[in-house]
Amino acid sequence: MALFTKRVLLSLFAGILVGEFIINTFSVVDTLQALVDLAVQLLTTPWILKTFGFIFLMGAVMHLMERSGGVNGFVYMLTHKLAVIKSDRAALLLVYAIGIVIFIESTITVLVAGSIGRPLCDARGISRAKLAYVADSTSAPVSSVLMFNGWGALMLGLITTQIGQGVMGGESVAWLMEAVILNFYALAALTVTFLVIWFKIDLGAMKTAVVKNEVGEIQENGHPMYMIVPIVMMVGGVFLFLFITGGGDILKGSGSSSIFYTMLVTLAVMGLFFVLKGIMPLKTVIKESVGGIRGMQAMVLILLFAFAIGQVTSDMHTGMYLASYVNAVLSPMWLAAAVFLLAAVMSFSTGTSWGTFSIMVPIAIPLAAAMDADMALVLGAVISGGVFGDHCSPISDTTIISSMASGCDHVEHVKTQLPYALISGTIAFLLFALFGMMR
Repeated sequence: MALFTKRVLLSLFAGILVGEFIINTFSVVDTLQALVDLAVQLLTTPWILKTFGFIFLMGAVMHLMERSGGVNGFVYMLTHKLAVIKSDRAALLLVYAIGIVIFIESTITVLVAGSIGRPLCDARGISRAKLAYVADSTSAPVSSVLMFNGWGALMLGLITTQIGQGVMGGESVAWLMEAVILNFYALAALTVTFLVIWFKIDLGAMKTAVVKNEVGEIQENGHPMYMIVPIVMMVGGVFLFLFITGGGDILKGSGSSSIFYTMLVTLAVMGLFFVLKGIMPLKTVIKESVGGIRGMQAMVLILLFAFAIGQVTSDMHTGMYLASYVNAVLSPMWLAAAVFLLAAVMSFSTGTSWGTFSIMVPIAIPLAAAMDADMALVLGAVISGGVFGDHCSPISDTTIISSMASGCDHVEHVKTQLPYALISGTIAFLLFALFGMMR
């Protein structure tokens, strides 16, 4: 409905309403009560409130970076003083490299890549849809391959639980490392994205994607440090607060809290610096910050509705329903390919790869053990399917934030990214089928 009508909020609300109507056995009164209860539940959940706060704060930070001249100064430095961005390919490769290097948290990866890439792409007449695709297609894949982050902590916990229950033997770290090597979707997505950049491949809706600004001469105005310092603070702050919230262990830190506190500190330091240096008076800092926050209202509403429909599909036990068919119809050699598709459908439906991991690992591992299938390959299929479905899903938080950071219309981002994600997904599916037959 969202893809055809281009009305995301109405489409999400329709899905939530239908889901609650089914859950409450078609009672109008109970459905209305359930909608109220769902709204209260979401708006009183700490991590959700922190996520909304972080998006508002990010809007303020990005607006201040632009108004202070930091964005323009940064673009001028790269294109004129250093002359490292001389082509469309170079601009997108910088975004790609940022996605590879900053793997600690997929949300921060997208935000930094989008913030840096947006002025460069605008200056060169590259569509923001292309930017959103590159940022989105490096963040989650890299985070799911280099799992020295929250992704790794979650998977280690899920695998350790299965080892503790006697379903599988060995060490959880060893199993995770082997599964990461078999994370075919992430590896395919990173390869396809690089090839798309290098050979300037535009497929489907990407051919007619909207270009916000045409290529023009960039004048020196502002200082690049007004953009570089806040971005360094954002990246460094996430590490620091993950360390603090994790009690000295980064892997145990709270992602939502760390990002929220990082953005809060970054905004406060930026505002104080601009006032003390005379770049902006306090009144202007506040005014511009509020302007940036206002610009994020639509994204926060979309994210709220996305969380709501994710909760509805969870209440309907969508994952268990889909998984109940697998064991009855498959031989061991096809299990990994089937798990990949199942995880993808589940992730697409719920908009969360982490939620998919949490549902699928306890299902897939005992299934693999019972069918004497390749355990590491099935684990890799769970990870790959979760990331693949998340990439295609219009209700995924990463997809939504990629649109926000790149300044791209959300529906346009989903439509333009889908062909590339499907290519990577097809490659991954064929590899899981091939390895399943070989092992």
